[in-house]
Amino acid sequence: MPDLTEKKTAEETPAPAAAVAVAKPEKARSLGSDAWHDLRRKPIFVISALLILLLIVIAIAPGLFTSVDPRAGDLRNHYLSKPNYSHFFQPDWFGYDLQGRSIYARVIYGARASVVVGICVTLGVTIIGGIAGMLAGYFGGWIDTIISRVTDIFFGIPLLLGSLVVLNAFTSRTVWSVVFALVALGWTQMTRVMRGSVITVKQADFVTAAKALGAGTTRIMFKHILPNAIAPVIVVATIALGGYIATEATLSFLGIGLQDPTISWGIDINSAQKVIRTAPFALFFPAGMLSLTVLAFIMLGDAVRDALDPKLR
Repeated sequence: MPDLTEKKTAEETPAPAAAVAVAKPEKARSLGSDAWHDLRRKPIFVISALLILLLIVIAIAPGLFTSVDPRAGDLRNHYLSKPNYSHFFQPDWFGYDLQGRSIYARVIYGARASVVVGICVTLGVTIIGGIAGMLAGYFGGWIDTIISRVTDIFFGIPLLLGSLVVLNAFTSRTVWSVVFALVALGWTQMTRVMRGSVITVKQADFVTAAKALGAGTTRIMFKHILPNAIAPVIVVATIALGGYIATEATLSFLGIGLQDPTISWGIDINSAQKVIRTAPFALFFPAGMLSLTVLAFIMLGDAVRDALDPKLR
């Protein structure tokens, strides 16, 4: 016959903590945190982000990478001297250009103009296009009609051709004149993207509930609609940033963009085309840096698009 004392003791003995522990529910993540959770696990995002971070550091502090004056030339000793690939980070690492200037130093200092133009143009078109698109999408009616027709007019002007015309009005073409020309003609894409996103979001139930509770127009637009409609704009802006950098280089290459003494990859590419047969390295390094920069932003935009679009997960 079993011992009743032992049976009672076994029943009173508490179960192990692991057996009775209840799994805590995972905390709900927002769209931004969920996207970041996916992004940091994508190699394409990590690689492109590191490249862009390095580019920004070069643009902010080029003196950390070279102590050579990129405008100083020496025609006697360094006229189209070939690169010395064993001299890392030295003035002759990439060779010298037509005027005896260090190509490596000019590649480093040329990043500043490209980064400033790309970031400022992207911010400008995002702000202008975002506001216009939000007003058109939310209010509709005659406001939507006017903004849409103005957008169609500007959208019909090619960005590169229109920028050539606008920049011809400036006697001195600096970074800010190029930014102005690109922003004045490039905001239309952001307007269309934001307008379509706002039209979709404003039909959601939470927007209807906010209106029923008496929320004001400003609160609804910036508290409820904007955070849920901004994702497509972020994706388009990230990809377009690389395109604006390429457009600035193209304008400078054509001689209608940045001018000396501003240092630009487009200016160096224009100068190097005269000696492409005898000194191809003078063209290769600024063009390669430009291509790598544009590719990094396009890769970053693709990764952000995949993270923010639920259909692509």
